[in-house]
Amino acid sequence: MAEKEIELKIMRQDPETDKGPRYENYKVPYVDGMVVLDAVRYVQEHTDPTLAIRWNCKAAKCGSCSAEINGMPKLMCKTRVDTIGDKITVSPMAAFPLIKDLVTDVSKNWEITRKIPMFTPKENMEKPWRINPKDVEKSKEFKKCIECGLCMDVCHVVREHYTPYFGPMHIVKAASWDMHPLDGVDRSKYLNKEGGLGYCNITKCCTEVCPEHIHITDNAIIPEKERAVDLQYDPIAMLIKGIRKKEKVMK
Repeated sequence: MAEKEIELKIMRQDPETDKGPRYENYKVPYVDGMVVLDAVRYVQEHTDPTLAIRWNCKAAKCGSCSAEINGMPKLMCKTRVDTIGDKITVSPMAAFPLIKDLVTDVSKNWEITRKIPMFTPKENMEKPWRINPKDVEKSKEFKKCIECGLCMDVCHVVREHYTPYFGPMHIVKAASWDMHPLDGVDRSKYLNKEGGLGYCNITKCCTEVCPEHIHITDNAIIPEKERAVDLQYDPIAMLIKGIRKKEKVMK
């Protein structure tokens, strides 16, 4: 009885030497419980050692092996072959510059992370700091983010490359600090002005691909948008501003 095989199509390109991307076909023996990363590694180890891939933990916790599998952003180590069939296409994340084959340059993510104001404790808090467990729940969800970049890859705003939008992964990072009960900084105004928060049109595609099932849109992006709008269009603040302006004119 012939062993079952997978038909694997992998995008290959070295931007320094290749004019354009091409897809190469490979046959990989199927093993029960196999994930896409197993199949891609088989190609690298037994068929073509020049294939460039990035992976680390193989436990869906490091976020290194992100790719587009049959056109959908997924973790290769978490995508079982028996759930998608024996004809599989693997390509790199299109939202990031290509380094080679399935490896992309995600260094811009770290540049953006450094721009966002970090956790800053409120002033004049007595130590030791005390937190009610109920107050931690809002930000706790965001700590599960493994920074895989799948939400960035599926975001059509980020993929267009012409807006200043930081992207969903970074809004989650900012929200994790904004919703911390002891944090004293409101980052929503900064995210709106510098991070292009307004460009997100809430399609929720980022939530759909998150391997940690974080409710990115509902629990991070929308609250940050609401905060930014409240700061800009707060009727009470606008009234006070109008009164002060009128007082200056009268003087």
